[in-house]
Amino acid sequence: MRLVVIGSPGAWHVARIRAVAESRGHEVAVVEWRQLGAFVVPVPAGAEHETSIRTPFRTECFLPKAIDAADAVIVRGMPAGRLEEVILRMDLLGRLAERGTPVINSPRALEAAIDKYLSLARLAAAGIRVPRTVVAQDPDGIRHAWESLGGVAVMKPLFGSCGRGIERIDSEALLLPLLTAAAAAPEGAATYLQEFIPHPGWDVRILLVGEEPFALRRRSATDWRTNLARGGIGEPFRPPAAWLDLARRTAALLGVEVAGVDLVPDAAGDPVVLEVNAVPGWRGLASATGLDPTPAVVRWAEQRAQPAPGARLVRPDSPT
Repeated sequence: MRLVVIGSPGAWHVARIRAVAESRGHEVAVVEWRQLGAFVVPVPAGAEHETSIRTPFRTECFLPKAIDAADAVIVRGMPAGRLEEVILRMDLLGRLAERGTPVINSPRALEAAIDKYLSLARLAAAGIRVPRTVVAQDPDGIRHAWESLGGVAVMKPLFGSCGRGIERIDSEALLLPLLTAAAAAPEGAATYLQEFIPHPGWDVRILLVGEEPFALRRRSATDWRTNLARGGIGEPFRPPAAWLDLARRTAALLGVEVAGVDLVPDAAGDPVVLEVNAVPGWRGLASATGLDPTPAVVRWAEQRAQPAPGARLVRPDSPT
C-alpha cells in the first residue's frame, strides 16, 4: 500500500503511523498541508472518444506526486489558515476522494466534526442527546444566549481541541470581555456557548477506528476541564454497551471513520455527547491504557485502500 499521511513530519502521531505502516511493508510519504496542489487540464482535441475505454484521459492530478499515487490518505492535524486556504484544502481532498482515493477522515466528515455548531446540530436533529448550545455574534445575542442558559455557560471556540480556549462564564465580570470583543469587531464575534453539565469530576473519550473501540476516562481533582492537555489524569475505562452504541451512532451520523467521541454523565448517570473529533489524538490514551490504537488505524487504511487509478494523464511536465 502507498500511504500518505497529511500532517507535520515531526508530530508524534505522524511518526507512529509511519513506523507502524512501514513495519507492515507499506510505502509511506508525509505531506504537509502547504504542499498540496493540483493540475487541471482539458481533454486534448480528438481524444473525447476515449472517455469510455478502460484508461481514459485524466483531466486532473494532485501534487505532490505521492498523494496522486496514494492508495490511501490519513489526515493528521488541521492547521489554521485563511478562509480561502481552508476551502482550497478541503476541495482538494474532496476531489481526491471523488476520484476514488480513500481519505481518512473524509473532507465532509472533517468539515462536520471540526465545526462544533454544525456537528451538534446534526446530532440533535438525529435524536442524539447533546448539551443545549447557542451560537451568537453580536453583544445582544451573546448576552441573551448566556441568560437563556441560566447565567452559567461553557464558552468554546467554534474550531479547537485539547481544551484550548474553553472557559466557564458564570458571572457578569466574565461575560463582559465577550461583549466588549463583539462590540469592537466590525463583523461581529462568533461566540459558542454551551450548557454546563455538572459531572462527577470525569468524562470519557471513546476512540473509534471503524467499529473498533478504545476508551479512556479523564479525571481532574482541581479543574472542571478534564483534558489531558490541561493536566487531567487518564485511566482505562470499559464503556457500558449503551455508551459504546451511542459513540458508534454518533460517529456514523457524521461519517467519521476514526473518531474521538467525548461523553459526560449527567446527574442520572446517562451519557451526553459533548463533541466529536475527526482528527483525534491517542497519545495520552495509549500511555494511560497501554493500548496503542495506531496499528488499528493502519489496518483500517489497509482495509479501505484500493489501487491507484490507472487512467492516462495528460498534463504539463511537473518538476515536483
